[in-house]
Amino acid sequence: MADKLLIRAYSVRCGDCIYVRIPDARIKDGNVDDFHILIDCGTKAAGDDFLKPALDLLKPELPLEDGKHRLDLVVVSHGHDDHMKGFDPDWFEDVAIENLWLSAAMNPEHPQAELAHAFHDLADRAMVNVAARGVALSPALQDIVDRYGINPKGAIKALTETLPQQNGIDPVYLHTESTAADLELDTLQGDVAFHVLGPDINIDFYYGGDELAADFQTFSKAAAGVIGAPQSPSARPENISALDFLRLQSRMMSNAFAYSEENDRLINNTSIMLLMEWRGRRLLFVGDAEWDDPFEEGTKANGAWNVAWNKQRAKLDGRLDFLKVGHHGSTNSTPWNEDEDGTQTESSTILNAILPLPAGNMPASGPKAVVSTARTPYKPIPSSALMVELGKRVANTETYGPLLTPSQIAGLPNYAGHEKALLGQPQPQRTDMEALVTGTPYVDIEIKPVAGH
Repeated sequence: MADKLLIRAYSVRCGDCIYVRIPDARIKDGNVDDFHILIDCGTKAAGDDFLKPALDLLKPELPLEDGKHRLDLVVVSHGHDDHMKGFDPDWFEDVAIENLWLSAAMNPEHPQAELAHAFHDLADRAMVNVAARGVALSPALQDIVDRYGINPKGAIKALTETLPQQNGIDPVYLHTESTAADLELDTLQGDVAFHVLGPDINIDFYYGGDELAADFQTFSKAAAGVIGAPQSPSARPENISALDFLRLQSRMMSNAFAYSEENDRLINNTSIMLLMEWRGRRLLFVGDAEWDDPFEEGTKANGAWNVAWNKQRAKLDGRLDFLKVGHHGSTNSTPWNEDEDGTQTESSTILNAILPLPAGNMPASGPKAVVSTARTPYKPIPSSALMVELGKRVANTETYGPLLTPSQIAGLPNYAGHEKALLGQPQPQRTDMEALVTGTPYVDIEIKPVAGH
């Protein structure tokens, strides 16, 4: 309907591709129009089977101007494939992008992210070299290696160079001190505002701290043998046996994998956490921001939710009308007490503030959420227990278990280990399950304005 804000989460497997249409929020040359936003476009899935079809569905939703589909704003939450792989300049040749927002962590010249960039570079070189060795890896380890392949580099170049040049714009790198003027939304109008809750401008201090600095020093030494060129067995030192040499290389590779996982957490925690206020409603898009109790200023690598709670509480502390569930429903990316033992933690306090449990039955007008996800075979993504917990706190739930056919269940990776026990309880709408049970390649959520706004 014309007076409702639309959020559409395309089913792209384990990834985010989210379209937002704000009614009557654009004005240019005296003409009022809807304001169109794309938040992320990526997937962990191989090939073009999901992202290209999603973009083909998106484009007809956008207004045509001078032969191109207009996107008023593109937001890229952080530098992971499952959020940016789809920004192929060839796919966007017929799209006019008016504004482009990237996380400040994606700015190579950001002065307060020097350690983070050094850590990224070290992890990247280690994983590229591991891949060059051609060692057989488990699916979980191969997934880590794949994150550091050519796609992330190509997507970063597309977002920082090619797409801005194609559209005659400069990317705006967002952090918590970005002002309304910095955001450069000259055509935005009406009762709508954006607030950046993360990443904090001081990336190294809050998301790294002394902990990351120490890890970087250790990693630099431990990964030295992995980052160098792959060596043949004949190149081993003469004072060590072949078996001991292989064991040493294995330990160095294990260290490289461990620190590359730490690098992934750092990238997730520098996601753009974008709060949108529209006609009395509060909508939060969090990328893959993680939580990690407790918050310790300057000493540890903090979770993004904890930093936002301690530094941006005045904006974060309040009931949401919509939440884009982070990291495809992973247990570490929505603040809660994952032990489910009733203990009040900082993270469970955050969840109770933004999505409080209802006193009685959840009203139809209650808060909504969407999980852009796909069941993965070797990780608990999404976390079934978290899905059930969120299902108690939002209005747009579905009980998927009874809706699935035996053949659909058979196609779910590790169904017995992750889904069977809890899929019969209400959960927020999920792109993977909605595509299975309805055949619709997206989930639509409509938000009505508060009466009187």
